[in-house]
Amino acid sequence: MPDGTWSLAEAEAKFGEVVERARTQGPQHLTRDGQDAAVVLSAEEYERLRNAAPQKSPSWLDPKYRVLSDEEHAELFARDQDPGRVVEF
Repeated sequence: MPDGTWSLAEAEAKFGEVVERARTQGPQHLTRDGQDAAVVLSAEEYERLRNAAPQKSPSWLDPKYRVLSDEEHAELFARDQDPGRVVEF
């Protein structure tokens, strides 16, 4: 297909051609029941996109998720010292 769109059945039957076109013509789109299902990229394009993406640190390194000190924990989660009201039964 000249526009780079293939049904899954057609792509399966002509997988070598799909890969070659991904290498020479750019991304090849695969559809299932007329809906986008996947994209085949050349290895070079995949690496370029992978390297272009910002490297994100693991969330546990994010300063907003740091571990509280004992003092900070005690201040944030201090319990009210009021014992409440007395209830007689």
